[in-house]
Amino acid sequence: MSHQQLRKENNCLNCGAIVNDRFCSICGQENIETKQNFWSLFTHFIYDVFHFDGKFFDTLKFLLFKPGFVPLEYTKGKRQNYLDPIRMYLFTSALFFLVFFSVADPGEAINISSQQQLSKIERYNFATSANKQLSRHPSDSLLRNQIDLVLDSSYSIYLLKDSIGTITDTTFPVIYHGQSYLFRAKKERSTFTSSSGWLGKKAVEKWQRYKEKYGDDQNAIVKELIRSFLHKMPYILFVSLPFFALLLKLLYLRRKNFYYSDHAVFTLYHYIFSFLILLLFFIINKIETLSGWSFLSTIDILLFLCGGIYLLIAMKRFYQQSWKKTIGKFVILNLFGFLIFCLLMFVFIIFSFIQL
Repeated sequence: MSHQQLRKENNCLNCGAIVNDRFCSICGQENIETKQNFWSLFTHFIYDVFHFDGKFFDTLKFLLFKPGFVPLEYTKGKRQNYLDPIRMYLFTSALFFLVFFSVADPGEAINISSQQQLSKIERYNFATSANKQLSRHPSDSLLRNQIDLVLDSSYSIYLLKDSIGTITDTTFPVIYHGQSYLFRAKKERSTFTSSSGWLGKKAVEKWQRYKEKYGDDQNAIVKELIRSFLHKMPYILFVSLPFFALLLKLLYLRRKNFYYSDHAVFTLYHYIFSFLILLLFFIINKIETLSGWSFLSTIDILLFLCGGIYLLIAMKRFYQQSWKKTIGKFVILNLFGFLIFCLLMFVFIIFSFIQL
């Protein structure tokens, strides 16, 4: 409700109906003066912000410390004191992903191998250097074999940081840039050389593009793919919402007083709580990384346990069934929810691969 002055006229400027009170009984528009000065606009904005914040923090308080209470109140029609679940979901999810992509680089810790794979340029430089050595020691068959392997495009070339390892025909200890490595030549697999069907041809086409873009750097390919997938996580979570609500509908099919929309409200508030817990988890994890305080990892574990216990208590309060039935449905919900989430992740991974 605005704090602006009411109009003296009692006709609604929106629909033309007679306004007997502050609001039109037909369209709901507030019958206030249309001309506002800057101060009125500013105070109205501040009021709206704090009105939103007030509802948000009131909802947050009950959401965190009384599992299942807010969705139960909302479905009973007691909605004046609580923030709408969709608005709160959009706000918390946006905040979560903003912090997530700011605090952590999704590809920072990704490394598909402990080995350093040489690029085409590095292989050429290595072969050039080895050729100079070979000119001084022409009888060195080991060095000649290394050069042949490096120049053979059917092999991937790796340098292991530890020079300890099994010596084979394609593995040699070498000095590279003044450091000791274990040289390893590994035969390339032809997984993406030929395939049938639309998806197979698409995979071959994309793989060739990756090879052209990143060369032999497989780590860079995987990091880019994972970054692309993680940026689609908000969509995965949003798409999973109706499936989670449908699972609840099927689990409580005999409870005729619960409509699908009621299960959707419960799901929205549960996702909101999950975002808040994950947000706290990533912040604590970042503090632990920067400070080296190992005891914070215990808090991370407790947060994950808290998420499961919270859902169980929320189901018990919201659906008001016995603990035995609630625990059974809790297990089924998590099992099938996990399977659905894995399926959605697989679909989005394929989509990320095709889109990249």
